[in-house]
Amino acid sequence: MNNYFLASLLIYYIFYFVKLKKVFHMLQQNWYNDGNRYITWIGNNKKTVFISFDILFILFSIFLFINNSAAIIISFVVFYFINMCLFIMNRKKEQVKKPLAITKRVKRLYYTSYLLLIIITVIMYITFNEDLLPVYYLIFGLIMYLAYFIGFISNVINKPIEKFVFHYYKNKAIKKLATFTNMKVIGITGSYGKTSSKNILSDILNIKYNAFPTPKNFNTTYGLMITINNHLDKFNDYFIAEMGAFRCGEIKELCDLVKPTYGILTKVGTAHLDSFGSQENIQKGKFELIESLPSDGIGILNGDDELQVNYKLKNNCKIVFIGIDNPDVDVRATNIKLSNKGTSFDCIYKGDSNIYHFETRLLGKANIYNILAGIALGRCLGLDERMLEAGVKKVNSVEHRLEMKKYGNINIIDDAYNSNPVGSKMAVEVLGMMPGKKIIVTPGMIELADKEYELNKKFGEYIADVCDEVILIGKEQTKPIYDGLMDKKYNEKKIHILNDVKLAFPLMQQLSDGETYVLLENDLPDIFNEK
Repeated sequence: MNNYFLASLLIYYIFYFVKLKKVFHMLQQNWYNDGNRYITWIGNNKKTVFISFDILFILFSIFLFINNSAAIIISFVVFYFINMCLFIMNRKKEQVKKPLAITKRVKRLYYTSYLLLIIITVIMYITFNEDLLPVYYLIFGLIMYLAYFIGFISNVINKPIEKFVFHYYKNKAIKKLATFTNMKVIGITGSYGKTSSKNILSDILNIKYNAFPTPKNFNTTYGLMITINNHLDKFNDYFIAEMGAFRCGEIKELCDLVKPTYGILTKVGTAHLDSFGSQENIQKGKFELIESLPSDGIGILNGDDELQVNYKLKNNCKIVFIGIDNPDVDVRATNIKLSNKGTSFDCIYKGDSNIYHFETRLLGKANIYNILAGIALGRCLGLDERMLEAGVKKVNSVEHRLEMKKYGNINIIDDAYNSNPVGSKMAVEVLGMMPGKKIIVTPGMIELADKEYELNKKFGEYIADVCDEVILIGKEQTKPIYDGLMDKKYNEKKIHILNDVKLAFPLMQQLSDGETYVLLENDLPDIFNEK
């Protein structure tokens, strides 16, 4: 009978693999519980974690009073076959924006999770007692039901291994960087605009030098290590390292790894207020980059950002201020003209009576700041005005950051990457200058702590002044935006609420009328799905 028991676990083991894929997907999107993000997600998604068909495993307790082993085994197999089919069907219906990346770390989590299951199976097999068959199945049912916690336990068990792997690749990256004696490192951080600023700077510097930026949004310690170990080579003149953080000390850790000579601070805002804890902590955390620069280094700061201007810097490196509104900066943009084809502006340098004209395909005021940072550092690194103008002109749109696209006969302004209070307002302003009908698709902004309702409601008020139609993704998540629209007496018939962004595309086609522009503002990770 114990062999039949073992055979009955085949479907269960397959379903265990399938379910763990979703568990590890959520664990991965929550940074493997860094800062207790995964545990917080479980607390905020009790229905997803605890209300499932798996809970019916308790029905196997009935078999404690029925002496029919064959019926128990068949019932177990049928139950988990049906459960697996229902689970797979439901997963296919779910909106998955960023699928699970099957990294070596995820594979190690699978190994650990299966090892735990195999140990329990072997113990049961060796000590098999047919009378305890219902108990065995109840234990397996409990394991499957608590799969989200099994994933967490596996993550905890693997921590020593992950620590060893981390230090191995970190030391490898440090040794490799040490061999590039002629290469200089440029760090870029800020609450918003890091990736855009990085790519803009790369396009400008590559007019004269061989500059290599971190790929995509590789802005963590792991991301920098991967970039150094797999991509950097001796021919690179500059390594542009994007630096992200969720709490104080993380930027300093990244600086200790790559040792930047130059640094750009884009904007100090409210992004990741939940994890930083306060605006003051965000300010200190971002300035860790500038305060890590050597005395002969150069820091580029935003003179229109009060949190940068008023900060008491603990470093004597050279500081260059950029700005638009503040006339007392080193590099300033004036005479800004926006159109649906791009942006043009004049640039003034402190101590220089000349006016220099620049043109770019990029949209939005935020990108002007990013370009100014590139111009300011480019000048410091030896690019002349002809090179700077050519560099700015060739700057490419950054994916999902005010990127113009075509969807049938609709003009899409794709600003789907990680929206924030400043960027979202600027994106709406960009939409507002476009001709024709204007539509916005948004799930709102997240990770704004106790300011989340207030800032999203304000966002709704901006939308009301510009948009002809509003498509909100997620009824609960977008309630503050809805309230902001209502405060502005916006036509309720023009508000469309969906739970799946995929449904927004056929809807926007229905709502389009002649020349239509649609702003896609933010695209929340799968952990925020309301379905």
